[in-house]
Amino acid sequence: MPVTLSTLNKLKQNGEKFTCLTAYDSTFSHMVSSAGVEVILVGDSLGMVLQGHQSTLPVTNDDMAYHTACVARGNQGALIMADLPFMAYATSEQAYANSMQLMQAGAHVVKLEGGKWLRETVAKLSDRGVPVCVHLGLTPQSVNKFGGYKVQGRDPKARKALIKDSIKAQDAGAAILLYECIPSDLTEEIMSQVEIPVIGIGAGPATDAQVLVLHDMLGATPGKTAKFVHNFMPDGDGTIKGAIEAYVKAVKAGSFPKPEHGFE
Repeated sequence: MPVTLSTLNKLKQNGEKFTCLTAYDSTFSHMVSSAGVEVILVGDSLGMVLQGHQSTLPVTNDDMAYHTACVARGNQGALIMADLPFMAYATSEQAYANSMQLMQAGAHVVKLEGGKWLRETVAKLSDRGVPVCVHLGLTPQSVNKFGGYKVQGRDPKARKALIKDSIKAQDAGAAILLYECIPSDLTEEIMSQVEIPVIGIGAGPATDAQVLVLHDMLGATPGKTAKFVHNFMPDGDGTIKGAIEAYVKAVKAGSFPKPEHGFE
């Protein structure tokens, strides 16, 4: 049976973890979904992973639509979530037009980065039948504003704002929340106040699901990887599919992420 938002909500209600991985093409989409991953993220991380950019900022909506369509062709029943890239949702109408392009390419959910300023857009998309995931915490499209890839929500003011933004995003109609690089105890506090599925990356073990960039968890990323990354290639049977299956098993068993993968 294909994974839907209802599937994710049911897993959350039952206290069962689910998994998310990036994929950008048909072959890996087939492999990831066949290995039991519930959600495929067609991330604007493709700008760095596939295109060789230093950030996600140069990625266009046409890029995202192309790769979303590739992923949709190989998908074996996972829920496909696609990023709206930098400046693709500066206004609500722009967000709707670009979301329509991604949905027509095969996305089931669109992901947007932002807090307070995004509420009206989230509400309008939701009202028009576009399921939305709101990405909070470290939002890579704002890397220049943050002065680099830094943990968010550590000081009391930022912590309070993230909790408020989470509740308001849910109230605006968000279907999923995703947190990146926030303290693990803040994640626990947020989880106690929201009812929709929550995905984390560098946000500790309390979330309903984990997400990693496929190339990171396969040990294929050049140079140093982030603290929250684990190379699953040695944990499987030596194949890529085996590594993905090991990731799924570890997340569902609660053995990944470990405390050392999170932040204080």
